[in-house]
Amino acid sequence: MVISLEKPGPDGLNEAVDALREWQSEGVAWQLHPGDLGWFWRSGAEATAAAVRIWRRDGRILAVGLLDGADLLRVTTAPDVRRDEELARRMAEDIVAPERGVLPPGEVSVEAPNDALLHDLLPGHGWHAGEPWTPLRRDLTEPVKDPGLRIETIGPDDCHVWADVMRGAFDGSTFTPEKWRTMATGAPYADSRYLVGYDEQGDAVAAVAVWSAGQGKPGVLEPMGVHRDHRGHGHGRAITFAAAAALRKLGSSSAGVNTPSSNVAAVATYESSGFQRLPEVRDLTRDAS
Repeated sequence: MVISLEKPGPDGLNEAVDALREWQSEGVAWQLHPGDLGWFWRSGAEATAAAVRIWRRDGRILAVGLLDGADLLRVTTAPDVRRDEELARRMAEDIVAPERGVLPPGEVSVEAPNDALLHDLLPGHGWHAGEPWTPLRRDLTEPVKDPGLRIETIGPDDCHVWADVMRGAFDGSTFTPEKWRTMATGAPYADSRYLVGYDEQGDAVAAVAVWSAGQGKPGVLEPMGVHRDHRGHGHGRAITFAAAAALRKLGSSSAGVNTPSSNVAAVATYESSGFQRLPEVRDLTRDAS
């Protein structure tokens, strides 16, 4: 059957989320998680749908992509079709041709699982290895140690606290309580938790969102931040312990995170919180012509 490229409407997003949930499993390279769509949902269902691409054959979803910003496509496939030549060639054709509506012309990047055949095909179209990223993973079989901070789970009534910490943690962040409430309307919200850590003075010092993909499947942290006024006290490590504990309570088999390798401090924080560094992965990048 012919492989088709689709841009789902808001009503079709749940199908993409369900496919991503199904594809998550231990030992399988991951690149896109339902939590990634859940975090993007802060911009609304219509904006999320406009950023999603689906490749389908004979009614079955084979691959899902998320245009995360104007110049980055994060994409993954069902595990059994990572080396499917027909799929990889169709995806490569769609990605390199701006008129297909997957990526614009100019300098752009693609994140795909390391074992995907796409990595073998795109360099033939003028692409090259780009920015290195470090995946990290923590097994959740055993209980997680106490974080050493007072941790509160955030809901609609106090989402402004989570939003305030996020704005204080990331330069240029425009996150608001309204965006939190919009995010809470998305399908992945039911499998997520939003945590805030408070220090001994009662100040909200760190925050994290965690996303489960279901019982016995890997979960992810996205995002995690420490307010700039409260750095240097180990709060990043503490909130990461809390995140791992929350995912374990949700039934996740492991906790995962992906961070630029250049962010040495973040990598060190996750490693000190019991995460193991996995082999580095790289974007595929096409320079501006």
